[in-house]
Amino acid sequence: MTRPWRVGIVKDTSKPMLGLHGLHTAFRGLPNVDVVAHVDPSIEDLQQKMAWTGARRHYASLSAMLANEALDIVVLCSRHPYDHLGQIEVAAEAGCHIYCEKPLSASLREADRVVELAEQQRVRICMAHPGRYAQEFRTMKTMLEAGEIGRPLTVYGRGKCDHRGGGEDLIVLGTHILDLQTFFFGEPENVYADVTSDGRPIVRTDRARTVEPIGPAAGDEVFACFRFPGDVRGIFESRRGLFDGTTAMTHMGITVIGTEGALSMRFDDAATRTLRISRGPGPLEYGCSFEDVPLAEDRVIPDAAPLDYSLCGQKDIPAARYFLEANRFAAWDLICAIEEDRQALSNAGNARLALEMIYGIYAAHLSRGMASFPLEDREHPLGEQE
Repeated sequence: MTRPWRVGIVKDTSKPMLGLHGLHTAFRGLPNVDVVAHVDPSIEDLQQKMAWTGARRHYASLSAMLANEALDIVVLCSRHPYDHLGQIEVAAEAGCHIYCEKPLSASLREADRVVELAEQQRVRICMAHPGRYAQEFRTMKTMLEAGEIGRPLTVYGRGKCDHRGGGEDLIVLGTHILDLQTFFFGEPENVYADVTSDGRPIVRTDRARTVEPIGPAAGDEVFACFRFPGDVRGIFESRRGLFDGTTAMTHMGITVIGTEGALSMRFDDAATRTLRISRGPGPLEYGCSFEDVPLAEDRVIPDAAPLDYSLCGQKDIPAARYFLEANRFAAWDLICAIEEDRQALSNAGNARLALEMIYGIYAAHLSRGMASFPLEDREHPLGEQE
């Protein structure tokens, strides 16, 4: 690819945010890429910020950058979902393709608008659901399709289950789990769910106090069961307060149970993450043992500079190499998607589906029945943001 790709970064450090994924470093070292500009209303530590992104010029706003730069791609680093629609509208109208932090939105109507806008403006949007680009989950998908654990029966996913457990965990971290379930097994057919607060079923007027501005959320415990094609069942669960940072126990992760074994991957925050397999044909409660799965790197970017792993652990960049690597391959996939006129592997449609699954959980619980997809009612079951 010989086209010079001009990239702009939007990262507002005046807004405190938790758990950023380091999107601002995603395009560093890619061939024929020029990170030309960096948007941040705050000029504190500006030289260091510019060094991390590799950008040459600074702007205080997205509109100022777009007025002065002819860009191909804009990177939106905010993890506050209500920031995204306005930024995407401005970037798409300027003809820019987009790499966007998750969640896409907290509003399904906004997510519908983003998908519609991308189609109208013929721009590609890649979403930061890194699991789709991580070697561990790519390998898991290949093994599932090859029948390594027989016929898949159930996929179990848990959120982090920390102080955000329940409704906040569902949208902030559950979006990763739900997106991976659709990555493996396609679009769900229906869901039933139970959401409680202090042991009682939530009602429509309930609200959880959230750490970040993520829109309506309720409950300190969430349990949901989806039905996927092929009679695969998908579980999502989050319970507040299970996480204990003093131990090595990691609740967040995904496990697929099949007729001839199981595959499991934890979302720990260590420098490495390990895909594991159990080849026992019996249920896990019979004491099946797990072994590590060796990974073979098949992600190749011709002429890319080596990744700078010294960035790991810097401000707003996770310590685990997993994110640095997944970001790079997501950025490269976006470039390839533009060139090949296709959707990125992780796109706005996938992200909208994860949000629709979240809406479905609340809708199923409140109806005390089952919610079928696609949802006809696009309003939030808890009511829109107050």
